Amino acid sequence: MAPVTTTGERMHALVERLYPLCRSITGDGVRATLEIVDEYVPLQVHEVPTGTQVLDWTVPQEWNIRDAYIADASGHRVVDFAASSLHVLGYSVPVSATMPLAELRAHLHTLPDHPSWVPYRTSYYRPEWGFCLAQETLDALPDGEYEVRVDSTLADGHLTYAEHVVPGQVPDEVIVSCHVCHPSLANDNLAGIAVATFLARALAERTPYYTYRFIFAPGTIGAITWLARNRERVDRVKHGLVLACAGDRGHLTYKRSRRGDAEIDRVMRHVLRTSERPHEVTEFTPYGYDERQYCSPGFDLGVGSLSRTPYAGYPEYHTSADDPGFVSPEAMEDTLAVCREAFAVLDRNRRYVNLSPYGEPQLGRRGLYDALGGRSDTQQAQMAMLWVLSLSDGEHGLLDVAERSGLPFDTVAAAADALRDAGLIKA
Repeated sequence: MAPVTTTGERMHALVERLYPLCRSITGDGVRATLEIVDEYVPLQVHEVPTGTQVLDWTVPQEWNIRDAYIADASGHRVVDFAASSLHVLGYSVPVSATMPLAELRAHLHTLPDHPSWVPYRTSYYRPEWGFCLAQETLDALPDGEYEVRVDSTLADGHLTYAEHVVPGQVPDEVIVSCHVCHPSLANDNLAGIAVATFLARALAERTPYYTYRFIFAPGTIGAITWLARNRERVDRVKHGLVLACAGDRGHLTYKRSRRGDAEIDRVMRHVLRTSERPHEVTEFTPYGYDERQYCSPGFDLGVGSLSRTPYAGYPEYHTSADDPGFVSPEAMEDTLAVCREAFAVLDRNRRYVNLSPYGEPQLGRRGLYDALGGRSDTQQAQMAMLWVLSLSDGEHGLLDVAERSGLPFDTVAAAADALRDAGLIKA
C-alpha cells in the first residue's frame, strides 16, 4: 500500500476508517465515530439524557444494533447487516419472526431505477422495522418462508455530540458544524467530518482572531440540542459554516445564510469568485442541513453552508454508491483550502479609522513608498494603501475595500498592516 502523503489522502483515509461504522442520531456508532475523531483533535463529548426537552423537541430513546438479517429456508443470509449498515432501516425496532416473502415485502426498501444500489432509509420517530437491499437481490428471491431478525435495542440512554474549540484572540466565535448521524455514506457525512477535523488542525497551527468552535452532532436533533444548551451564550456566535457533501467531484456550492448578507456570505462569495474556481452561490432555503436550525428566526445566526454537489443533487445521494470511491482526496483538499482561505479573510476583515483624514498623508516620508520599491505589484500595493486610507472611516471593513477597489484581499490586508504600523490608521 502506498504511503499516505497529502492532506487529501489523510482525509480520505479517515473517511475509509469511519465508513464501516453504523451511525444514527444516537447510540454507540456515534460514540465510536467521535472516539476516532478525538485521535485527530481533542473533543469535549456531551451526553444528553433521553427525555430532555430541547426547544420544541425531546431527546429520543437511544438506538443500538448488534445484528440483523433475512435468511432463506437453508439459513443463508440473503440480506446481512454485517455486510453493510445500510441494510437495516435506521432505528428499526427489534423483530424475530418467520414470514412469507409476500408479507416481508412491505418492510423492504429498494431503488428500482438503480437496481444494484442499496438505499439509506430511517424511521427515527415512528416505531417500525425494515431492511434495505438492492432491487436485483429482491428480484432474485423465490417465494417461500424467510427468517427475519433485527437484534436491536431502543431504550432510555443519551444523545451524544462533541465540540472542539480553537482559542482565538477574542471570545467572539465562528462555529463550524457537521453531522455525524449517517451510517456508511462517504460524501454525505464522512467527507464533512474529515474536512472539519483537518480544518481544526490547520487553525490550531496559528492563533486565529476569532475563537473557532467545531460541532460534531447528529443532524437536526443534535443541532437543536446544541442550541438549546447554549441559548444564553449563542450571542457570541458571529459567523458560522455547515459542512456537508464535501468530497464529491462536483464544483463547490455555497448556500447563503437566512440573512443573505451576513459577513460569512460576503466572504465566501468573494473567495470563490476571486479564486476563479468553478462554483455556485445559492439562496437560503429552510431545507437542507443544520444551517436551517442555526438560521431559524429566533436565533438568526449568520451561518451558511458549504458543499460540493448539494444534498439530493447527485444520483448516489443516500445510497450504497456513496462509498469511499465516490469521494476524492483532491476534492476534499479543495474544500479544505476554500475554508482556510475564507477564514483567513474573515479573521483579517477589520474596520479601521484614518488618523490623518484631512488630505492625503505623505507616505514617502514614512518610508511606505520605499517599502514597495522593486515589487512586481508596486502599483497595486500603492493603490491598496490609498483605498484603505480612503475607506478607513470606521464604517467599512477591508472586505469592502477589496470589493470596491477590485484589488485582492491579501493585497488590501497587507496595505492595512503597513499603514497601521506607520501609525496612520487604527482598528
